[in-house]
Amino acid sequence: MVPADLLGVLALEEELFPDDPWTPDMFADEVAQPADSRLYLVAETVAADGGHAMAGYAGMMFVPGGVQADVLTIAVAESRWGRGIGSALLGALIQAARDRGCAEVFLEVREDNPRARGLYLRRGFQEIGVRRGYYQPSGVDAIVMRKDLRR
Repeated sequence: MVPADLLGVLALEEELFPDDPWTPDMFADEVAQPADSRLYLVAETVAADGGHAMAGYAGMMFVPGGVQADVLTIAVAESRWGRGIGSALLGALIQAARDRGCAEVFLEVREDNPRARGLYLRRGFQEIGVRRGYYQPSGVDAIVMRKDLRR
């Protein structure tokens, strides 16, 4: 992800998360972070006319010390659900964490998002806790999940 991708990312963010989207400043700040602490990816589709459309995006934070990484966001356009884009983005983040020597990856997922929870469970994450009222302003709980990369 580069600053030029932010318009497409923000449009998708508003579409998918209307109750609690990340703000333009949040995304801009994240994308501006050094490459050793953050990784943001985009997935695009190519149309027959050669044009590109935003299909999804994902981001990860690498905790100083290199032991742990946190998935910060993953989103896929609803019109592209079921095509493996989310799984591919997650796989790329997990591989980046492995490549950096991380031992584990954490994430939070909305309790009311069974589709995402299912993806994470299929990719080897385990539910380890709950953050009550984590997502604001909706007040939806977050399920905390962890994947051990040493296995």
